[in-house]
Amino acid sequence: MGSTASAKNGTWRNWGGNVSARPAREVTPASVDELADAVRRAAEDGLPVKPVGTGHSFTSIAATDGVLIRPDLLTGIRHVDRAAGTVTVEAGTPLKRLNVALAREGLSLTNMGDIMEQTVSGATGTGTHGTGRDSASIAAQIRGLELVTADGSVLTCSREENPEVFAAARIGLGALGVVTAITFAVEPVFLLTAREEPMPFDRVCAEFDQLHAENEHFEFYWFPHTGNTNTKRNNRSAGPERPVPRLRGWFEDEFLSNGVFQAVNWVGRAVPAAVPAIARVSSRALSARTYTDIPYKVFTSPRRVRFVEMEYAVPREALVETLRELKAMVDRSPLRVSFPVEVRTAPADDITLSTASGRDSAYIAVHMFRGTPYQAYFTAAERVFTAHGGRPHWGKIHTRDAEYLSRVYPRFAEFTALRDRLDPERRFGNAYLRRVLGA
Repeated sequence: MGSTASAKNGTWRNWGGNVSARPAREVTPASVDELADAVRRAAEDGLPVKPVGTGHSFTSIAATDGVLIRPDLLTGIRHVDRAAGTVTVEAGTPLKRLNVALAREGLSLTNMGDIMEQTVSGATGTGTHGTGRDSASIAAQIRGLELVTADGSVLTCSREENPEVFAAARIGLGALGVVTAITFAVEPVFLLTAREEPMPFDRVCAEFDQLHAENEHFEFYWFPHTGNTNTKRNNRSAGPERPVPRLRGWFEDEFLSNGVFQAVNWVGRAVPAAVPAIARVSSRALSARTYTDIPYKVFTSPRRVRFVEMEYAVPREALVETLRELKAMVDRSPLRVSFPVEVRTAPADDITLSTASGRDSAYIAVHMFRGTPYQAYFTAAERVFTAHGGRPHWGKIHTRDAEYLSRVYPRFAEFTALRDRLDPERRFGNAYLRRVLGA
């Protein structure tokens, strides 16, 4: 079960605690055949089907009152093909286990997001991404997929085989079938040097294009109510390995970024007026540091402070303007925001409903501490993002529907037509998919 999504008295809850569901039954298949059988049985009983990962989505994308499929037994590496530079992995494998297993084999993904609790299918199916000038989301690194479709048949797809399914199913939102295995492109393990340093908000905005162009992976965090940001540049390195010393790592990543941050958020939730003062201190707490390590130890970090999140992808050239508007909105509002705003990038890709589909993108993520009212902040932020043709992350809070999404995704109709063909009865449907894809 893990410490992520929980099921008590038949109720399933997500990690953020903002979504719950009561499925009619739960199934934990041990093989692709058992999974296909569960889908066929659900059809006989007229029940919808939803696979669920670790519940790291903040939307109700995985919620169902039908058959909940847990992928706990569909884990592990099936096959490593060193000549082709690929690894095939069972869909329920947590990214954490994949990263450790690949490192043992002397391999790595090219790019990844900043948390690794999720299953590979949950992460890719919602479009999880890190930041990259040339390398894109986790789904963009997929070379093949195995999918159980609504009639219980098993479909394999790649650029050569069922290419129209492959184009869409890499970020399939759970709408096209249940992914049972994924083949990723991998490469020999390499080293990254991370350079983290504070930088004034205005300077990051002024130099953003240059910072993006000069670094393989650039991201920054802006602390609302301040003019401060913390920047992070990750670039390939010839070495040697120089990991963060254990004590310093514990102090900065656990004590400051998780322990103290948790306490600060409790104070902010109880006394919102204190948030700007706290933000000024928080934004200066982390000093500059440089370290060199294997990719997953640089890209990912523990996130123990629970939160809810909204994230939008805007055209990369619109980032600075969008961010300045967001800052102006926070500055003139009575909002008190204790969580930093995260900014990352991705190059255009060719996945039908990828947030970076067909356009170089920048991501702006806003967070609120779990249990703090977030609607006013997220609504105001969403207004700023949608004015720039923003595309919401499929697994994070947003209020968009099919009518809006069909305008910002040029290939939207291509996806819905494929869904009509693969799942005409909406075996994999739920309320969220009705909203974002239409009935």
